[in-house]
Amino acid sequence: MKKRMAIAVLALVGLLMSVYLLLYKLGFYGELVCGTGACEAVQTSEYATLLGLPVAGWGVAWYAAVFALAFLSVQPAHQEATWPAKLILILAVGGVAFSGYLTYLELFVINAICRWCVASAAVTLLIFILAVPVRARSVARRAEGTAR
Repeated sequence: MKKRMAIAVLALVGLLMSVYLLLYKLGFYGELVCGTGACEAVQTSEYATLLGLPVAGWGVAWYAAVFALAFLSVQPAHQEATWPAKLILILAVGGVAFSGYLTYLELFVINAICRWCVASAAVTLLIFILAVPVRARSVARRAEGTAR
């Protein structure tokens, strides 16, 4: 239960970061607060859009989906269900792969690092790390129930 709650909290943090980056990309902020790094270079690069939508928008959708599933999985009616953990793990694998691709682009193609992107990749990796044992536990609980 604690890991599922932690996934929900991490997804909420990621969602807030993605909303901030999306609002910047849509022109609601004049300057991106980054400190050190080259956030503007990354956010204004040709790689900041995927299939006509800002990458931050994809992040908003991904984090919202993970949050919704994690939140649902801690509700009493769904605590024993295995499908939320399975979907979270599938999303987490996709998120880690996509974050890895974006990090590769930052390091080797754009030659600029965005702190927000690094933070998002770290949050995604933490969600994945937590999702693996959550899924394993839900499968084990289901196996115990069928063995009885």
